[in-house]
Amino acid sequence: MQSTLPAVNVEVAGQLGLSPEEYDRIRETLGRTPTFTELSIFSVMWSEHCSYKNSIRWLKTLPRDGGRLLVGAGEENAGLVDIGQGLACAFKIESHNHPSAIEPYQGAATGVGGIHRDIFTMGARPIAALNSLRFGNLDSSHTRHLMDGVVRGIGDYGNCFGVPTIGGEVYFNDCYNQNILVNAMSVGIVRTGETVSACADGPGNPVFIVGSRTGKDGIHGATFASADLTEDSAQDLPSVQVGDPFQEKLLLEASLEAIKTGAVVGMQDMGAAGISCSTSEMSAKSGTGMRIDLDKAPTRQANMLAWEIMLSESQERMLIVCKKGREAELLAVFEKWDLECAQIGEVTDTGLLEVYSHGEKVAEIPSQVLVLGGGAPVYEREYKRPAYMDLIDAFDQTTIAEPNDYHAAALKLASSPNLVSRRWVYEQYDSMVRTNSQSTNAPSDAAIVRVKGTRKSLALTVDCNSSYVYADPHKGTMIAVAEAARNIVCSGGEPVAITNCLNFGNPYNPEAFYQFVHAIKGMGEACRRFGTPVTGGNVSFYNQSVYKDRTEPVYPTPTIGMVGVLDDPAWRTTLSFKEEGDLIYLVGPATDDLHSSEYLQFVHGVKHSPAPWFDLEEEVKVQDAISELIRKGMLRSAHDVSEGGLFICLLEKTYAGKLGFSIPAFHKTPFYSAKARAGRC
Repeated sequence: MQSTLPAVNVEVAGQLGLSPEEYDRIRETLGRTPTFTELSIFSVMWSEHCSYKNSIRWLKTLPRDGGRLLVGAGEENAGLVDIGQGLACAFKIESHNHPSAIEPYQGAATGVGGIHRDIFTMGARPIAALNSLRFGNLDSSHTRHLMDGVVRGIGDYGNCFGVPTIGGEVYFNDCYNQNILVNAMSVGIVRTGETVSACADGPGNPVFIVGSRTGKDGIHGATFASADLTEDSAQDLPSVQVGDPFQEKLLLEASLEAIKTGAVVGMQDMGAAGISCSTSEMSAKSGTGMRIDLDKAPTRQANMLAWEIMLSESQERMLIVCKKGREAELLAVFEKWDLECAQIGEVTDTGLLEVYSHGEKVAEIPSQVLVLGGGAPVYEREYKRPAYMDLIDAFDQTTIAEPNDYHAAALKLASSPNLVSRRWVYEQYDSMVRTNSQSTNAPSDAAIVRVKGTRKSLALTVDCNSSYVYADPHKGTMIAVAEAARNIVCSGGEPVAITNCLNFGNPYNPEAFYQFVHAIKGMGEACRRFGTPVTGGNVSFYNQSVYKDRTEPVYPTPTIGMVGVLDDPAWRTTLSFKEEGDLIYLVGPATDDLHSSEYLQFVHGVKHSPAPWFDLEEEVKVQDAISELIRKGMLRSAHDVSEGGLFICLLEKTYAGKLGFSIPAFHKTPFYSAKARAGRC
């Protein structure tokens, strides 16, 4: 079979996304020229998507411990925090941007499926899903096509799988015209001490592949996600996986049941890089090796080559290491759920990933050299301040004329695609399945989901205003963290930890990497102050569109997924006005600051202006005050002021209920009061 493959050389390595220096490093590591299968494995494992080779140096600066944290960044498939009463919350957010830009329905659907698998491979049952979506100009038929496919993909997969989609955000900006962003978050519950690790302990233990058969869909998906989108990217359509939510539901139940048998040593989802990733990462984590026989892997197509099987990203699959002698228990569970369960190898003590096909050894690679923190390359990229920031510095707010007609200006602002109702989107998602959702009919700033069997609830949110980050990556990312915390606090919760989805341009572009570096610095500063450690997430570089005459990176978009805890149901706070005559207070300083506002961008067409006023210590004081007022039972409702300012904040409070508001005059005081009233605003 190897004779049918191309001869391995530096040109072939380049075609697989490896640099000449990386190819030389592979030859030096192995002490020989790699086989084509080995080169293919290196190409996906050393891709940006799997190795974080351009970002890990900065990711390590983020706060990784403290508070309720049980499992931190890079330790397992997802982060884990203690929520009390012997329970823990597993959560993670990841991107599926490039696949969704090429094939929006399956790209978004498989993004949802993949993030749920990260949760239940740890032994947690997913109880909620959220998403953060970015699209281009709605006047474009292409944008409408992408949005329709993404929303249907998320809805169809989640609804069939049976996990409620309870929160999210949708933004529109021309920078996302070709390269949209699709970030999916999953949250699950597990008893502390009952989680499963992605490890391969115990030489001699058998290795099983379970779930769907392996096909040719998704091959080189990790490499595809680690390159620019171009006008020819549609030719990469085979890289997009195809999902089956009904199969995933069976896999969920079977996996959780298998864990309960006690026969499972370790388990990992086969996501990016498929078998290559799960076998190498699990064995590297345990300091062991694996011997894999690909002839035993169930496949969808006949005569699949070794490298195709190793790199396939077919969905709904897991790799399980079973305790030797207890194979029958594992097989019985998956037979019950009518799922494939095939032993394809065993754990060894060699530290090597050994792959056989048709009786021939086609790959022998030390597991450690393939993974993050082992032998995968780590780079320090150049970065410099973007030239467009000169335009931001030159902005003068005094040049913006006061509206001649405030009523018309208000109507214009309220019609912005970034401020109007998203009902068309979220009504396609089942938010009530499993009957845990508490914020569907009585909305709050964060989505609230009940933890059954307790008095506790989780407060969940995803947040990022990329316009702020574009204007000032450091301050804008601090604001993203602060807004996520503010949403949870306004809902009655205590912010606990975050996961992040870091969507940026090409890391080899110094200006794009500047945005990344300073966003990380801002995130670290804010998370340390709020006491919300970073549990992991996803770095998604190469989010830019390459045309024949120009390159357009997306706005830097470090999406923050935050989890909070409500220990007392009495603290739950919604956003709607409750009774006529109630006083309305603006808590915190009011500033004459239109910077990067939706008003400035949508009504006046100003793209370049500074990030809005923000003071981290002032933010903490405001949030502490709101939290104390809620716990003292002094607030009927609360809502954070964000996009659209105070005006849109008040409108959203009216939309959520049946009461309007009356503001006789505006006074610049930190605590400004008005009254709620029935009828019109």
